[in-house]
Amino acid sequence: MKADGALPLDDLAAEFADKLTALTQGVLGDHTPRFHAVNMGARIRVAPISDSQVVQHIPISVNGDPRLRLMVCYYCCWDGSSTFLATDQADIHLFYDTVTDPLIRYEYVRKSKEPPGAHLQVHAHRDELAYLLRLADAGRPGRGLKHDKLPRLSELHFPVGGHRMRPSLEDVLLFLEREFAIDTVPGWRAVVEEHLMDWRVTQLKASVRDAPDAAAEVLRTMGYVVESPRVPAARPAPGSVKLYWA
Repeated sequence: MKADGALPLDDLAAEFADKLTALTQGVLGDHTPRFHAVNMGARIRVAPISDSQVVQHIPISVNGDPRLRLMVCYYCCWDGSSTFLATDQADIHLFYDTVTDPLIRYEYVRKSKEPPGAHLQVHAHRDELAYLLRLADAGRPGRGLKHDKLPRLSELHFPVGGHRMRPSLEDVLLFLEREFAIDTVPGWRAVVEEHLMDWRVTQLKASVRDAPDAAAEVLRTMGYVVESPRVPAARPAPGSVKLYWA
């Protein structure tokens, strides 16, 4: 599993695992389980994995008491050019204490358009939304629901920025600190900001590869000299460019 001129995918995934470990331990403390990269064949799983190959949940405390758990699991692969590490699937699930049903789920599926590849699911219930789900027989929710089954809010996939602008683990940690005042270690914000900057720049670069002409136009307006390639590369159809996927 090696692209020309690039590190093996296993090495890139191991570097990604180390970054996630540095992020979570830099925010939550050294007791946070380390992330590991495990080759699954077609993909590489990156998660806090125990010696028995079980994905471990990350404990999170509030006022010194363990109240929340995060299940974080990525499946990595090559990008379309077999040059860069890409996320094929990502699952970030937030649990309360020992309750088995998650509170919220941030999920990403690289090849998915319907439902949106990057989405949020909230495990809760409101009578009004259940009623709307029942009315939506002609849409995707209606097709996916059985009429003898109670609709649940968790069956809705809320879009969250598309494939390129989707939230990251850093965003989730910031959300938990802002909204629930989770316990953090000294210097945690600098750690999050550094990792978040790296994530967003990486996604910006991916977006530029999706829309190079737009990027060149903006750079020229800023005074940069940008030359078009003598032999322009073939442009994929807009429908296949992830930047434009809803």
